Amino acid sequence: MPPFNPVYTAIVIVALVGAVLGLCAFLTLTERKLSAWMQDRVGPNRVGPGGLLQPMADGGKFFLKEEVIPDHVDKLFYVLAPAAAVGTALLALAVVPFGSTVAPPDPVAVTAPAAGGPTPVETFERQQAEYRSHFSFVLNPGLDIGVLYLFAVGSLAVYGGVLAGWSANNKYSLLGALRASAQIISYEIPLGMSVLGVFLIVGSLNPERIIDWQTAGGPYWLLLFQPLALFLFMTSSYAEASRLPFDLPEAEQELVGGYHTEYSALKLGLMLLSEYVHLIAGSFMLAVLFLGGWSLFGLESVSDDPIVTAVLRLLILCGKMFALCIFAQLVRWTIPRFRFDQLMNIAWKVLLPLALLNLICVMVVKQMGWPLVVLTGTSAALVVGAGLFSVWTAGSVTNPKRKVVKLPAGVPAGVTYAS
Repeated sequence: MPPFNPVYTAIVIVALVGAVLGLCAFLTLTERKLSAWMQDRVGPNRVGPGGLLQPMADGGKFFLKEEVIPDHVDKLFYVLAPAAAVGTALLALAVVPFGSTVAPPDPVAVTAPAAGGPTPVETFERQQAEYRSHFSFVLNPGLDIGVLYLFAVGSLAVYGGVLAGWSANNKYSLLGALRASAQIISYEIPLGMSVLGVFLIVGSLNPERIIDWQTAGGPYWLLLFQPLALFLFMTSSYAEASRLPFDLPEAEQELVGGYHTEYSALKLGLMLLSEYVHLIAGSFMLAVLFLGGWSLFGLESVSDDPIVTAVLRLLILCGKMFALCIFAQLVRWTIPRFRFDQLMNIAWKVLLPLALLNLICVMVVKQMGWPLVVLTGTSAALVVGAGLFSVWTAGSVTNPKRKVVKLPAGVPAGVTYAS
């Protein structure tokens, strides 16, 4: 593949968007089936065999319902908000390495050759051209700031909710948008801090090179050395996707529907679709950063054919992503929704301190030259310490001291007295 082939890029974009949209539809079915199983219900079983065609019925409903645009909304931003929400979510998938066949060249590893030979820059450019000539499912292969790009695009997700809430001229929508912006900004910090340890260990921001580090010499997945960072990244990604128990921006009991309140038909479908796309993108990056990406104990390299290898790696990575999405759905139907003050406290008082302590541990281990297995012990110690601290402070949080007011003399027992 040449450095830029517009035809190939267009084909990959269309295939990627189509696959993601189909996967989102399938995830809606798995979520409804899973919730029915956990609640001892039957679930959707009317449309198609076993309810398998239920996503098609839901999609058709969004297309055929009446499009209602209230008179009091700002029509320009009201229409742009769903497109912004879905667009920013899809942009995050541009750097996901779905199935490369060779490892990208490392500019740090290129040393000066003998006298009269090519320069390090020429050597790296030759290796880069050879790498790009191999078959790959990566939309933007070899991007050395891939993870940084993911964070930059992920932070733009707040604009979809803010535009939807502000343009609706509705107090519930505006409150939901404010909650969404505060939530994304708060959890973006521990999300980024949790990955800094990975950067220090691997020494690269390239997702493909991170996978190559985890597969070089054996399946040394970063899950083994950074389990706490995995937990922090997973929790923060669920919060940014507004998944239960972090769906405060659209809590029905408090805000009707949040910034979804004034939307209907296809626009509402796009807003709901963006949450699933965020979940898929976060699950992909979780698999890439901590679970070895497309590696699975050598299964990805059983064939010498580059096409077969790329397909195997694509299937392995998608399998890990799907398992993580199912786990997120289990979390949704297991843990109740937090209050908004609890949501903020978790980000600033729990996740951020743990991310900082984990980063300090990685820095000390790298500086002292200790084996990386030490980080497994430090992560376990931090988790145990955080658990003991939460138990120690649980009484002051859940059962605060209350002021006891003595009733004046002569007031009968059981009578409410207001001073």
